[in-house]
Amino acid sequence: MSTSSPPAKPPGSGKPEGGASRRLLAGAELPAPADVLDGVGEGVWIDVIRKMDEVYNDLLQYEVALEQKNAALEESHQFIESVLSSMSDLLVVCDRHGRIEEVNAALQRFTGRQESELKGTPVAALFADEGSQQRVRELFSPQQRGATHDLELSVSTVEGSAMPVSINCTPRLSGVGKLVGMVVTGRPVGELRRAYHVLRQTHEELKRTQQQLVQSEKMASLGRLVAGVAHELNNPISFVLGNVMALRRYAGRLHTYIEAVNACDCAHTPELEGLRQELRIDRILEDMSPLLDGMIEGAERTRDIVDGLKRFSAIDRQGDEDFNLTEVIERSVRWVTRSMPPKFHIDVDLPAELPMRGSSGQLQQVIMNLVQNACDAMAETPEPRLEVRARPAAGEVVVVSVADNGPGIAPEHLARLFDPFFTTKPVGQGTGLGLSISYGIVERHGGRLEAANRPEGGAVFTLLLPMLAG
Repeated sequence: MSTSSPPAKPPGSGKPEGGASRRLLAGAELPAPADVLDGVGEGVWIDVIRKMDEVYNDLLQYEVALEQKNAALEESHQFIESVLSSMSDLLVVCDRHGRIEEVNAALQRFTGRQESELKGTPVAALFADEGSQQRVRELFSPQQRGATHDLELSVSTVEGSAMPVSINCTPRLSGVGKLVGMVVTGRPVGELRRAYHVLRQTHEELKRTQQQLVQSEKMASLGRLVAGVAHELNNPISFVLGNVMALRRYAGRLHTYIEAVNACDCAHTPELEGLRQELRIDRILEDMSPLLDGMIEGAERTRDIVDGLKRFSAIDRQGDEDFNLTEVIERSVRWVTRSMPPKFHIDVDLPAELPMRGSSGQLQQVIMNLVQNACDAMAETPEPRLEVRARPAAGEVVVVSVADNGPGIAPEHLARLFDPFFTTKPVGQGTGLGLSISYGIVERHGGRLEAANRPEGGAVFTLLLPMLAG
């Protein structure tokens, strides 16, 4: 029996070639191809090794790509974490059953609970009262799948108290549109209310500024109108006053002549005596002087009004002077109320001295206008009562109030009270210029004129003026 020797190993077949193959098989003895499979040629073995190199190269490329994607994923994760940590609003991510999956740092600070404590717990447990908890459970019911906005609920805070929070709830969907949970965000209502309050205050200040601009424009227009009217009235008033003065002198001369005629014996004839009695010459002579005095007083008062209109329109403005406001108020009240009936009660409370600098005549016009308006408002009041008070206040300011117990001012009229030509008096009894002129005078003196209704009934006008520095 002959024994055949094993086939000779091909060159290089005792050790695999290629760096990748050597690295892959490091530490293990690769059996000779003849020991593994008889009859397999060297070419097959080389193909196997080549395939192993290709697979290993692919694995290296996959590893590099995986590392790049991991780095990008880590960067995205850090970005999302920084955004969530920076949010001031409360954020809760829940599954579709209402269990908490993620929370942000704001919610942890607000509730005083760590993320590890909150994960897996029902989101309803964050809320303080049973009503809020039940409303949250309804948000995760199968029937409620839409978004919810501005739902005010009470959330338990770190101090253990309940704070109202404006809740927004938005569905969270998978890539195929399947509901996988909800995203709940919230903002404490206190912050919203403070923001609304600031916004409301800003809006009110803007409206007041706009009203002041409109009022200033109205007063400027009125000033131009009054300037023309005052100029036109000044001439005829001067004519009337001059003619009345002349008539007064003539009346005196006629009275002297008639008395001289009456002293003569020739004048005492029956015919002249009868005519004297028929024409009431003696009565005319007696009334002549009071009538002329009344005409002169009326003309002078009209002239003063025109002068006031001219001062209001910045024409012929009276120079500033030092005066005692107490005397001006007392004089104004006395002049206006001297013709009031006995049932009219007047209560005046004034300090002895209220030093001021400005136009005493213009401020007297303001006080007289306020007192006259109060008297007119109490025309139908059974027991009219007028209260005039003045006192120095903090900040070197004089506060003068003129109050009545009349019907008060209608709320819809308060905003228009100082508008030119606005009046609540019947036609023919008011021009609507008194308060607007008074408003302009007070404003030029650096003060403020306000109107309001008293809680006990009636109206009160408050005048604030700067005092003369001592």
